[in-house]
Amino acid sequence: MTTLVFVYNAKSGFKNLALDIAHKLFSPKTYACNLCALTFNTFTENTIWKDFRNRTDLEIDFLHSDAFEAKFKTENFSYPIILSKTNNTLQPFLSSKAIASLTSVEELILTIESKSCDRLR
Repeated sequence: MTTLVFVYNAKSGFKNLALDIAHKLFSPKTYACNLCALTFNTFTENTIWKDFRNRTDLEIDFLHSDAFEAKFKTENFSYPIILSKTNNTLQPFLSSKAIASLTSVEELILTIESKSCDRLR
């Protein structure tokens, strides 16, 4: 089965979370992770995104960039990115450039649904 792997352009850990929240609060236009901005509000997960996650049949994993690099040491991608993983083979599903062009969580969801129908099923 194919899994979508979401890799955020953010590092894990409480210190990094605090820095990300501060960045979102004080300089949201320069925040480096549009995927984070689309799927999370400043403090909580976007409810539209959460509803999609809870109702979709897609297998989805979420990783911060440092956790992704630790798990997949030989891979080199620009973050954020959404990858499709089949039998431990990773292929770009939605590039960082494509994610940067999205303007709403609804657009992200429609893009995922459209592409998953074409490529994953």
